[in-house]
Amino acid sequence: MGQQRGVVAALERHQVGIYLAAIALGALLGWSAPVAGSGLEPLINPVLGLLLYVTFLQVPVAEFAQSLRAGRFLAAVLVVNFVAVPLVVAMLFAFLPADRAVQLGVLLVLLAPCVDYVIVFSGLAGASSQRLLAATPLLLVAQMLLLPVFLVLFLGRGLVEVVEAGPFVEAFLVLIVVPLALAWATQAWAARKPAGRAVSDAAGGAMVPLMAVALLTVVASQVPALDGRIGDVAQVVPHYVAFLVVMPFAGMAVARLFGLDTSDSRAVVFTGATRNSLVVLPLALALPDHLAVAAIVVVAQTLVEVIGMMVYVRAIPRLLPAAR
Repeated sequence: MGQQRGVVAALERHQVGIYLAAIALGALLGWSAPVAGSGLEPLINPVLGLLLYVTFLQVPVAEFAQSLRAGRFLAAVLVVNFVAVPLVVAMLFAFLPADRAVQLGVLLVLLAPCVDYVIVFSGLAGASSQRLLAATPLLLVAQMLLLPVFLVLFLGRGLVEVVEAGPFVEAFLVLIVVPLALAWATQAWAARKPAGRAVSDAAGGAMVPLMAVALLTVVASQVPALDGRIGDVAQVVPHYVAFLVVMPFAGMAVARLFGLDTSDSRAVVFTGATRNSLVVLPLALALPDHLAVAAIVVVAQTLVEVIGMMVYVRAIPRLLPAAR
């Protein structure tokens, strides 16, 4: 047991380097063996589901229920994602290329808040990841309802009918309902049986390897889609970088407005900055051929954001230092 804890501690100490190595390996695999890389795409949701199961396992049921009663925090999360983010996107939208497919891809990905690896990255930065866990079902339902509204405001009614709710519902079940139910069942088992405690402890130690596998899978499966589309990617990357630069300050302003403490403020910054690219990618892939570029635009945001989160993990605690 002591040796296992030592391995887990070593992985946690070097996790940022491990994640960067996973990204590099995924990019190499996707570039050198595109068929193999693309073949990993069906594994994205199962891997993310496992990652969220382990994450949910860290939060006792009682603490989860208590987080749902954090009214000011939940209000701040909703305001930063569905008021502040659309305002920032509106400013960026004025500088986007005139190509409607490119515009649609950018809007799809930037207007949908993340519900998966934001939990992991925010936790690495000392944010209230438990409260973000409690907010994930609310965020997913809210974006399902509001995304068509935002698309109408930005693009008009002509393109709204191409966005379907099916992938959102699937993501809610695969990434939220099933992992959460399994985590609570494991907690109940661990409270009664030694075998359950052993499974719970082992799962808790798998966080870093699972995160590395998730990053490798996502990057390797999406790099082949960039082939021949570098020009389209080059047009949108500066907008994604600008979004990541602006959102910490927007998130801090919202957190200050609601009088949140440091850990809650960091969580608000992370939820405002991270986007739901893995969930909206199936929406983009299902678009008609004349809008196919939208999927490449979504893929580009994924790659930019994963690298950006590595920076956030170091930068956000400095922007929002813990009270002495």
